Amino acid sequence: QVQLGESGGGLVQPGGSLRLSCAASRRIFSINTVAWYRRDPGNQRTLVAELTSSGGTNYADSVKGRFTISRDNDKNMVYLQMNSLKPEDTAVYECYQAGRVTADQPFQSWGPGTQVTVSS
Repeated sequence: QVQLGESGGGLVQPGGSLRLSCAASRRIFSINTVAWYRRDPGNQRTLVAELTSSGGTNYADSVKGRFTISRDNDKNMVYLQMNSLKPEDTAVYECYQAGRVTADQPFQSWGPGTQVTVSS
């Protein structure tokens, strides 16, 4: 299977920026969708941003214009650039990927998450 690991979280002041990274544990044959979700202090998970294999993107209304999802296929990495951060962005951010490990083996995986705290 594929294990994911996030990094780049931390404490940042309102208006600041962070870049989250998501690394996969192995080479992946093909990716259908990569996404970032966040889990708030109430433990509710919501979609933040997703990127499809065709290059289409989808963002939560609350982050449009501030967050950008991207991929580096050569490095097998997924990123979330977060700008103009607000206290309500505070959450655990989780990476999600779905695709095929090999031509005939589908997968979907979640990372354990990285904490982002926006506070002065």
